[in-house]
Amino acid sequence: MTSHNTSTAPDFTPFIQHTLADRVALVAGATRGAGRAIARDLARAGAYVYCTGRSTSSRPSDYGRDEIIDGTAELIRAEGSQAEALVCDHLQPGMIADAVGRIDDRWARLDILVNDIGGEAYVDWGEKFWATDFDAGMRLVRAGLLTHLNTAHAALPLLTRNPGGLHIEVTDGTHEFNETHYRDSVYLDLTKTAVSRLAFGLGHELADYACTAVAITPGWLRSEMMLDVFDTDEETWMKDSLDVARELPPADFAISETPHLLGRTVVALAADPDRHRFNTKTLSSRGLADCYDVDDIDGSRPDSWAFMAAKEADSGANARTYR
Repeated sequence: MTSHNTSTAPDFTPFIQHTLADRVALVAGATRGAGRAIARDLARAGAYVYCTGRSTSSRPSDYGRDEIIDGTAELIRAEGSQAEALVCDHLQPGMIADAVGRIDDRWARLDILVNDIGGEAYVDWGEKFWATDFDAGMRLVRAGLLTHLNTAHAALPLLTRNPGGLHIEVTDGTHEFNETHYRDSVYLDLTKTAVSRLAFGLGHELADYACTAVAITPGWLRSEMMLDVFDTDEETWMKDSLDVARELPPADFAISETPHLLGRTVVALAADPDRHRFNTKTLSSRGLADCYDVDDIDGSRPDSWAFMAAKEADSGANARTYR
């Protein structure tokens, strides 16, 4: 399989105007996918971004991926922006405390905290909960939820030191979708709904400090990992999804979005002085894109969640009409 590096030029207003030039951000889980894109886009908008993750050249990911946390910071610096990579296993509270301490020592502030660690690669699809290997299944819960709790507990004392702080939980699924749909794995279903609920609870507590917490879900994410799974690339994925001779990717992959739609909407939210109106909410990349008039890097604005609802009502719904 080939390696994929989605690149974008600084071509929307928060990038051009460096709207976040006075902000310090921490993106937990910035090694690849959504976390890497969010870190890059926050940096393009002018923020100084701390990128954390556990994958290094000497300790590669157990996902079987080549991306390392230093690579994210190198991409950001190559684009003329500011970032620092900190090796951190977010299951180890001491390592998180050290990372937050470094931010405190240099800046004495933290303006944006993004919890993006997912763990979806640990899902064992197709088995009943009681038939699964419990320890293996719990890897997802630990990676996708416990890391978020650990990070919030360590970093929020610094975030709340000044008013206006923004805490973002990256989840999977809108509130409306997850309320009525089972995500085909107890471990995944529990983890992603709990992440949204974490933003809900923290939003109530952070409001006392004039800070904001939200959860944000992308749609079908066209990440490096997903492109490799489907043996396609950023140049040919749409054509490949329509090729009936190929087993994968499926035609529905035509609704997918790059991680930068999520990254751009995070930037737009962080730059919004009235962002507290979203406090405690679970938002979607498409909903925020509509709110802030933001497009994906290919100029489209996919609506995965509307497409899935339409397909339930009509199995012949065409993904391309929801872009």
